[in-house]
Amino acid sequence: MSQDSTDIFNRMLAGGVIPNDDPQMPKVWEVVDRTIGLSAALNGSTSSDEVRERLIEITGNPIDKSTTVFIPFFTNFGRHTRLGKNVFINHACSFLDLGGIIIEDNVMIGPRVNIVSENHPVDPVQRRSLDLKRVLIKKNAWIGAGATILPGVTIGENAVVAAGAVVNKDVPANVIVGGVPARIIKAIK
Repeated sequence: MSQDSTDIFNRMLAGGVIPNDDPQMPKVWEVVDRTIGLSAALNGSTSSDEVRERLIEITGNPIDKSTTVFIPFFTNFGRHTRLGKNVFINHACSFLDLGGIIIEDNVMIGPRVNIVSENHPVDPVQRRSLDLKRVLIKKNAWIGAGATILPGVTIGENAVVAAGAVVNKDVPANVIVGGVPARIIKAIK
């Protein structure tokens, strides 16, 4: 398979399979190593301002003062996470953001939520490769405790994901979903 010469970070955000032996993969591991150190500092923070400053370092993006993130917070990469205004993220959440995670304004995320933008091919020969797909959580959505959002999923505006749900397909706006896999429970009026 020929290697794409486009910057690996742009290819990651575009989605698709990135081979484990990609010649640019060391650039990714450099960011991962940096994030490991910054995450240790983040999770040792003693104030909300310090948490915000550490998150800005990890993501490389502004974090609005209206956004609150409780620690511990875990990410493997960080540079592909975007947080809107007035976002609330409860403790012990894990974001695997190599493929990109966008969280729009006024989103609430319960404790122990996993948001995963990366997977691996099923083929054993390719399994060490990354299969990346962006996750988008739209305005005013609420993700309940212990839910898991899988790669490529969009959560619609005002939608609610029930606690413990595993979301493997897009969620329309203004509905409540729950279960494994998540299904629409009812519309929000």
